[in-house]
Order: sequence, then structure tokens, then C-alpha cells
Amino acid sequence: MNPATALSLEQTPPLLVPLRFFLTAPLFVVVAAGLLLWAGPAALGSRWTPSILAITHFITLGFLAMTMVGAVQQLLPILMASPVPRPRLVSTAVHLMFTAGTLLLGVGMLTNQAELFAGAVALLVPGVLVFAAVVAYCLSHARSSHATISAMALATTSLVVTAGIGLVLAAGYGLESFHLPRNLTDLHLVWGVFGWVGLLVVGVAYQVVPMFQITPNYPAIVMRWLPRLLFVALLLWSAGQLLPVSYRALMLLGGGVLGGGYIGFAVITLLLQQRRRRRLSDVSVNFWRLALVSLLLAMLLWGAEGFAPVHRNELLFGVMLIVGFAMSVVSGMLYKIVPFLVWLHLNNHLQATGCWAVKIPNMKQILPQRRSHWQFWLQFAAFLLMLAAVVWPEPLTRVAAACLLAAFLLLWWNLLDGVRIYLRYTRHPDG
Repeated sequence: MNPATALSLEQTPPLLVPLRFFLTAPLFVVVAAGLLLWAGPAALGSRWTPSILAITHFITLGFLAMTMVGAVQQLLPILMASPVPRPRLVSTAVHLMFTAGTLLLGVGMLTNQAELFAGAVALLVPGVLVFAAVVAYCLSHARSSHATISAMALATTSLVVTAGIGLVLAAGYGLESFHLPRNLTDLHLVWGVFGWVGLLVVGVAYQVVPMFQITPNYPAIVMRWLPRLLFVALLLWSAGQLLPVSYRALMLLGGGVLGGGYIGFAVITLLLQQRRRRRLSDVSVNFWRLALVSLLLAMLLWGAEGFAPVHRNELLFGVMLIVGFAMSVVSGMLYKIVPFLVWLHLNNHLQATGCWAVKIPNMKQILPQRRSHWQFWLQFAAFLLMLAAVVWPEPLTRVAAACLLAAFLLLWWNLLDGVRIYLRYTRHPDG
């Protein structure tokens, strides 16, 4: 952690504010895996099958966005000393809109019913706007000048862009005569994964990697300029996608800078992890390493195909980027953030009630270490099986889906253990 940035632990919101997002998120992957198990190899025929579109959005909105929205509401107060106004009301409203909107969107993609798309848009757009407004308010009142602030601002801007493109696509998806323009769907994917998810991961990594993994800090020049460079590269790549073919050089330049920036981030983070001051086995570090290696592979594939994956590798690229990178890094963060929050709120509760003599579990005791490692290997196996299923869908699709379903049921169960410990100590502090 940057020594100049102190945590404002007294500003932490109520535990339920982020926890409702963290406990809901793995269940969306369970739904997605169950859908893949039901649809079977036909789902992997292309990126345009109704089932793969629904699965993708259950994962990206239901798991990735849900977890990150919860994490941002927790991180803003303690990292930036800028609490979310009316945190219970905001988190409840945003959580309901994201949960219901994602379900409607996924079912709408499966059934092609325009009414469901309209309902999804009516919930998700206000949810994104409320969340973006709250983040903008908190960042404008932040008392820290850490690089994470600018990364969060750019990531939130990317979320709004992603939602705007998604609104255009969703508005016409239910029309029989509507054909999804490839450049819009590619823009939607790239702004969502490289903009919203990627920039937020970069910004949060500046804090959580040194703090939780006991590594040196990121180089100052990387912290200051990398998020801005990635955002400008996104703009250039997008311009190259939207403008006539004579402007293709913009796409190649933006894609090259974007790919190089994320490769640099992955390599620097892996090197920092090699310099960890504590060499004990840590499931979170394993998840980060898997995520970073997957990011490197995805960037190399993207660059080899001119920064616009050709048809035969679109699914492979998506599995590397979403399942290998994004889902792994979010799972790794959950295994650090949830125990930390449970420990922090338990400590605050026992102090407030005068139970000074009660010894509370440490962070490693809050989530079961053995089961956490089992869950990592299950998720790792699911990722490898998903990659293989893209190439050999007939024998492997349902095996990969079953493994993914088991992995995220176990993640959800592991997170519930932290809740059980919190409830046990708050209700019966004497045991």
C-alpha cells in the first residue's frame, strides 16, 4: 500500500452495503453455468447464439459488475475518505436494479421478447446512472490524491459508455428485422472489459496488491499515467472502428497501445508478486497469477489478429478475457475483501458493545483456507475446460459447465462462512 495513503476505516459503510453484492454475484455464475449445462455444445456454435449471449451477460453484469459495484461502494469511503451518501438506500436501490435488470436481460436474450428488453433497460440504465452519479460525487469530495481516484473515474466513465452502447443494442435486439452491427458489439465488449473492468482492476490493484499481498508499490510513473494511456487508447481504437476503413490506422494504433499497456500491467504485477515479503500459500495470489497469465494470452491473441478477433477465435478470446482474467481477479479480490470486512466490522462491533476480552478470528480464519484452495482448483479446471470446449464442444461443453457450476457454488458457500462467523460473534460474543 502506498504509505502516503492511510485507510479511513472509521468511514466504512455498514457491512450489508457491499456484502449483498458479493453474495449475489456468484449465484449469477451458477445460473450461467446451469444454462450452459442445459444448452450443451450448441451454445458454443458462435458468439451470437441466444444462450451464449445470455450466459455472457449473466457473468459480465451479474458477477463482474455486481461484485465491482459493491467493492467500489466499500473502497470509496476507506481509500478516499469520501463516504457514499445514504449508503443503505443507494446500495439497496442499485442492487435491486442490477439484479432484476440482469435477469430480465438474460431471459430476454433467450426468448427474444421485446418486453423483457424494455424492462431490462428501464432498470439497468437508472442503476448505472445512480451508481455513476454516486461515484462522481464521492470522487469530487475525495481527500486523497492517489492514482486510484483517476483510474476509478475513468473506469466509471467507461461503464457509462458500455451501458450506452448496450442500450442501443438492447433497444433493437427484440426486433425481428434488427441485425447486430459487429462494430457496436465489439465496442460494447471492449469498453466493458478493457474500460470498465480493466481500468477498475488496474486502479484497485494499486492499493490491494501491495496491501494484501505484501509487495512493493507500483512504480509512480505507472500509477500516474497507465490508466490515462489506456483510456486514450480506447478512444483511438473506437474511432478506428467507427470511421471509414481509411482510418484503420487509428484502430491499429489504439489497439497496439491498449494491448501493450495491459501486457505491461500484467508483467509488472507478476514481478511485484515475485518480490512478496510473505511467501505463505495464498489463494488470492493464485487467482491473480491465473488472471494475469490469461490477460497476457488474450492480448497476444488479440494483437496477432490485428486487434479485432476473427470469427474462429472470438469465443477463445472471450474465454481468456472474461473467464480467465476478469472472473479470476474478481474471485481473488473477494477472498481478501470479505474476510477483511468481516474482521473490521466484528472488531468495531465488539468495541462498541464493550466486549474487549473477546478474541475474534483473524482474516485467515474467517474463510476456510482448505476449501478456498479447492475452489481455486475447481475454477482453474473450469477455465481450462472452457478453452478446450471451444475447440471440442461436443465432448467437453457440459463437463466445463458442471465444473464452473461447482466452483461458484463453492465460492458462494465459502463467502457465507464469513457471514456465519460475523453473525455468531455479534449474537453470542462469549461463544
